[in-house]
Amino acid sequence: MDRTTPQQPFAAPVHHGPDGTPYYLTPAPTLTAPPAIYHPTAPAPATYGPALAPTAVYLPAPPPATAPTSQRDPWPARLLAGGVALGAGGLGVGYAVQAVAAAAGSIGGLAALGVGAYALAKTTGSGGGRGGQGAVNVNVTVSNRNR
Repeated sequence: MDRTTPQQPFAAPVHHGPDGTPYYLTPAPTLTAPPAIYHPTAPAPATYGPALAPTAVYLPAPPPATAPTSQRDPWPARLLAGGVALGAGGLGVGYAVQAVAAAAGSIGGLAALGVGAYALAKTTGSGGGRGGQGAVNVNVTVSNRNR
């Protein structure tokens, strides 16, 4: 690609004003008449009719009528749902009772182990106190008569 030829035609020189606005310095076209000054017309005041009054209240349309449904009571479905609910409730109560029984059993077992360890420590020990002395009294006397 040849970069020596410009890609665009020659542009007009640009003068930038103090605020940075570009002004293109091209020759102004000759005017056949003086330029007209634009005067916008005032907008017409808005008029409200009775349907568009600001104080009008919008009421939504009523919902469409639905087709009548059967008024038959679905008692088998209600019985089935009630039975399922009672069964689930029974299972829930059963699991709760089982959990309480397991917790009580484990706490009781730990308490029994603690009482057993305490009783064992108090009945068979060495040292002072009443525990560990046994029922046999032994008296040893040493004499050196054969000397």
